[in-house]
Amino acid sequence: MNPWRLEVFEELASTSDLCLARAEAGEPAGLAVLALRQTAGRGSRGRGWLAPVGNLNLSVLLRPDRPVAESGHMALLAGIAVAEAIENAAGIATQLKWPNDVLLGGAKLAGILVETSPAVAKLDWLVLGIGINLAEAPDIPGRATTALRAHGEELAPRDAAAAVLAALARWHERPAEAIRETWLTRAHPLGTELTVQGREPRQGRFAGLSPAGELLLACNDRIEPFSTGDVLLGRA
Repeated sequence: MNPWRLEVFEELASTSDLCLARAEAGEPAGLAVLALRQTAGRGSRGRGWLAPVGNLNLSVLLRPDRPVAESGHMALLAGIAVAEAIENAAGIATQLKWPNDVLLGGAKLAGILVETSPAVAKLDWLVLGIGINLAEAPDIPGRATTALRAHGEELAPRDAAAAVLAALARWHERPAEAIRETWLTRAHPLGTELTVQGREPRQGRFAGLSPAGELLLACNDRIEPFSTGDVLLGRA
C-alpha cells in the first residue's frame, strides 16, 4: 500500500515550508511535496540549500507515533531510505555520514533536514526535507560535493522521488534499534577519524551511536556523545 499523496509543483520557494504550513493546519500524515524548481530551500543549521534545476527537492509530512527522544532517529531513517533509493534506482552504493548526509566517493550527494512540532512528550508532526544532487552539484565552500550525473547516471526528479518514497514506506515505522543497526552498516566504519565542528571542535574516532541516535566519539580515554554539530571525515 502506498502511504503517500504526492503533489508536484513546477516551482516553490521551499517544499518544507509548504509541508510545515500544512502540518500546522492539520494535514494528515503522508503528504509528499516535490518541486521541480526550488528558489529558497533550507539546509541544516540555518543554511540555505542550493538546488539547481534537475535536482531532487522533496519534503514529506509524517505524524510518527514516537516519543520526542526518538526524533534524532528520523534523520538516520531518512538517510537509509535515500541510500536505498539511489542504490535501487541508479545502481550506485553510497555512504552515510552522521547525522544527515549521503556521500558518494567521499563527497556530499544528498542532505536531509528534519523539522518537528514544538516539544511535547510525543511528536505531533515531523517534516523530512530531502535534497539529492541528481544533475548538478552546487559549490559549498569547504565541502566536496558531487552529483549522480558526474558518475554517469541519469535520474529524473520524479523517478528519484518515487524511489525515495518507496524506501521511506519500508522504513518509516521501523523500531529505533533496527534503524541504528542498519544505519551503522551503511556508514563509515567504526574507528574512522572524525571532527565535530562547533565552538570547540572535537576530534576522535567514530565509536557508534547512542540509544538516542547520538554520535559517539572516542576522544582520548573516554566516549563523548554529540546530539548536534557538523561532522567532517578525518581531522580538520
